[in-house]
Amino acid sequence: MTQSKPLRVFLVDDSSVVRQVLSGLLGGAGGIEVIGSAADPLFALPKMERNWPDVIVLDIEMPRMDGITFLRHIMNQRPTPVVICSSLTERDAEVTVQALASGAVDVVTKPKIGLKDFLHANSSEIVRVVRAAGQVHRRALKGGAGLAGLAESVPTKGEISHNVAHNGGHDGVAGVAVAKTPVAPLSRTTDQVVACGTSTGGTQALEAILTPLPELCPGMVVVQHMPEKFTAAFARRLNGLCRCEVREAQENDRVMPGRVLIAPGGRHMLVQRSGAHYRIALSDGPPVNRHKPSVDVLFRSVAKVAGRNAVGVLMTGMGDDGANGLLLMRQAGARTIAQDQQSSVVFGMPQEAIKRGAAERVLSLREIAAGLPHGFRERSATPASPH
Repeated sequence: MTQSKPLRVFLVDDSSVVRQVLSGLLGGAGGIEVIGSAADPLFALPKMERNWPDVIVLDIEMPRMDGITFLRHIMNQRPTPVVICSSLTERDAEVTVQALASGAVDVVTKPKIGLKDFLHANSSEIVRVVRAAGQVHRRALKGGAGLAGLAESVPTKGEISHNVAHNGGHDGVAGVAVAKTPVAPLSRTTDQVVACGTSTGGTQALEAILTPLPELCPGMVVVQHMPEKFTAAFARRLNGLCRCEVREAQENDRVMPGRVLIAPGGRHMLVQRSGAHYRIALSDGPPVNRHKPSVDVLFRSVAKVAGRNAVGVLMTGMGDDGANGLLLMRQAGARTIAQDQQSSVVFGMPQEAIKRGAAERVLSLREIAAGLPHGFRERSATPASPH
């Protein structure tokens, strides 16, 4: 019986402790071979050219060349799954979001103090992330450069006069609480909820579908699997690129046209009904499907309170988070979309939804971007079949 080849990993980090500990953890996990390491990208590149890895684990702040510059070079010359392993502060979060937008498939956060203990304590998660990166479809990897072609050239907020009349200023109403008991969905409402879930590869995919949106797009709620501190920086970056408003969700935020709300890292996001409007509720409950925020938690809430007034979109990502929730949305009358295999960085989440009959349609990233501004008004004549 022929054994599968091990996943070949190369480490680029200026910390000798990180290189040593990660080499031991990954090499001892089974099915992973650390084929080399280097203290900075200029040392790494000639080594990798002699034996190109399947996955690169990359720091950001390094001497001679920073990790983002190196990442962009890799994605332009030889797209390869890259896992960012970086110490985080608020400033680092902004930089790391740039790395994700440039093509990195995932991120592992590491502290500046107690680094060795941290790596050992989180070894199983680190191994899981690296293995997941090894399943990435390289053809869909091209990072920001490759996905940018899906989006039309649109002015940024700095280039247009942003009309906020439709927002009505501050939408919070003093003394009015979000309804705690879900109200049966209205058969028709002027408010529509587009719920989107994604994970590995999702930062680039979301940029591709959100940047072409018009200023008055359907109200959107998004779960992107991301640690705390990242989501706020990610939302700020998208807000600067998009004509619509994009921001990290807060308790009681209204879901409304022209607004995209990103679930905060470390908290579940739900949609609840408040009169005829939809509003956000945040929860500190336990992880669901290993994730917090979880796509399933969001989709279940949307299925319960929005029904036919909703659209569910499940995109690239590892695992099955969101598959059951998308099925509930479809059963409640929502239109449901799964990203196709060819345009997904990792086909896991949408594939599981398709297998379970949750996806009304299977669309490419380009087709999703084209349908979002209109809320996918037209329904498919036949249900989607597994690819």
